[in-house]
Amino acid sequence: MSNVAVVGAGTMGNGIVHVFAQHGWDVTLIDVSADALGRGVATIKKNLERLEKKGAISHQQSADTLGRIRTSTNLDTLHNLDLVVEAATENPEIKFDIFEDLDRLAPNGAILASNTSSISITEIAKQTRRPDRIIGMHFMNPVPVMKLVEVIRGPETSSDTVKRTVEIVQALGKTAVEVNDAPGFVSNRVLMPMINEAIFCVDEGVATAEAVDQVMKLGMNHPLGPLALADLIGLDVCLAIMKVLQDGLDVQKYRPAPLLEQMVAKGQLGRKSGQGFYAYRD
Repeated sequence: MSNVAVVGAGTMGNGIVHVFAQHGWDVTLIDVSADALGRGVATIKKNLERLEKKGAISHQQSADTLGRIRTSTNLDTLHNLDLVVEAATENPEIKFDIFEDLDRLAPNGAILASNTSSISITEIAKQTRRPDRIIGMHFMNPVPVMKLVEVIRGPETSSDTVKRTVEIVQALGKTAVEVNDAPGFVSNRVLMPMINEAIFCVDEGVATAEAVDQVMKLGMNHPLGPLALADLIGLDVCLAIMKVLQDGLDVQKYRPAPLLEQMVAKGQLGRKSGQGFYAYRD
């Protein structure tokens, strides 16, 4: 395998493109917005320059990586592809529409993977005529840094598709952990309730956001406190995942903290909006 398309030029999409291109793959980055494509490539360039300055890669490696990336605003460039990774916004209807199109346009043998952090791989597979080739490839943010890829197997995903996907993940220098399809998979089924409880602590006046994060960093050895992590993920994404857990598992157990709902309603989404539990200037 050496040709991949990534659909969605946002934070996760451009990170996934960066990693594939750096490991020798020819990558097509696809997004309906030309502006988003420009921002995505600019982010990759900036991250490569940062790696150059650290001495992690050479200038030639940086140039070679950028040289392997093409962009497109439509899905008509999917011929001769071995793999497509969807990294569009975390919205079921949008993802379902994309997979319907991918199934129609991608080669019959191509694996169609979703970077979804919570949406059912089983439901995504239902939009296609190749459920055996549909799989979850849940990369972690920031993609170039984080080692884990949660590989999510749907009930009809073939063993060959899982095997090939795990091999791809390993070839990218990352660790594949296989899980079965269930609401929130493992990562977010465990992480999001912790973040939600941290928000309840702030909401109920138990402690400040800074204090909650310090307790978890210093007491539990977490590199990033849950509220700083929520800001990085995006509070709107956290809320959406809590609702997936509610719908799929238990309405009361996974009830979003009222403060989380209030902050999202106000547009305080974390790093991407400049304000969440902390203020951001970058």
